[in-house]
Amino acid sequence: MVTIKDIARIAGVSTATVSRVINNYPQVNEKTKKKVLEVMKENNYRPNSVARSLSTSRSYTIGIFFTDHFDTGLRHPFFREVIYGLEKIFGQKGYDILYFTKRNWDDKCSYVDKCRDRHVDGVVLMGVSREDTNLPQLLDSGIPTVFIDVDIIGKRASYVTLNNTDGAKMAVNYLYSLGHTKIGMIMGISSTKIAHDRFLGYQMALKDLSLSYNPDWVLNGLFSEEGGYRAMNKFLKMIDRPTAIFCQSDTMAIGAMKAIKEAKMNVPGDFSIIGFDDIEISKYVKPALTTIRQDKVKLGRAAGKLLLNIINNDLDGYKPVILPVKLIKRKSCAKLR
Repeated sequence: MVTIKDIARIAGVSTATVSRVINNYPQVNEKTKKKVLEVMKENNYRPNSVARSLSTSRSYTIGIFFTDHFDTGLRHPFFREVIYGLEKIFGQKGYDILYFTKRNWDDKCSYVDKCRDRHVDGVVLMGVSREDTNLPQLLDSGIPTVFIDVDIIGKRASYVTLNNTDGAKMAVNYLYSLGHTKIGMIMGISSTKIAHDRFLGYQMALKDLSLSYNPDWVLNGLFSEEGGYRAMNKFLKMIDRPTAIFCQSDTMAIGAMKAIKEAKMNVPGDFSIIGFDDIEISKYVKPALTTIRQDKVKLGRAAGKLLLNIINNDLDGYKPVILPVKLIKRKSCAKLR
């Protein structure tokens, strides 16, 4: 069986250099690194993961916590694409991903306990709230942590998010450009940062356009298709109702369009509908949904790079990342008749 000493001898380097290549240390010359990797490949040498962990004090495993409000798990369109982006970054550096399935914590189980039990090198959290009582312990633990869509910073923690405020402003401004001045909104889970920021952008856009804010035209849809459906039915019962609806997620927009169709009305003839996220199904519904696109794979990649910076104590790499969004015009919005 080929050993690390054999690889060092064939490559003409020390075993310490081979070890540094295996563990991806930056101080190895690129030419030497390439030569060592070629020798490893030619000799079918695979480093022992246990030995590697002992020598580096790392498990090369990243933990992921996803607070799933709708019990969709890996089927969740946002989660699935973010995971793909994370895989691209961590896979390149030899890390595996561990998905923590327990979401209901008690006094005997916490984020920190889970991370330490599984010896993860860092952790990514999605769908959590700032009010989560387990977060302070995690932040104090020193475990490298990256939050997605929650603006929390700690001594070894940072976050990646989208410019949700600008995205909401884009949506309202686009509806206004089509002649709509009565613009309502179906809101997500109000305790989350993304819902708050999209609500803020909605309010800011109305103010910038000198349009009055009507609290009766802001209904809660809880980021679900059923929630969007129920909220739209409430709009349909109003005497004075909006002509255009900004939905804080595509799933709520799809639910809203279903309610409109059942009421024997149509989109965009009777209501213009715009969503947020650009999930895969948005371009296939009838009519195809106009939306604000967030690049979820890019979000995952950015979170992965940020976490690796924290793990490697790259102090310059702790800065939060805020990604841009883009308006995608399809068929669910039209000029006001």
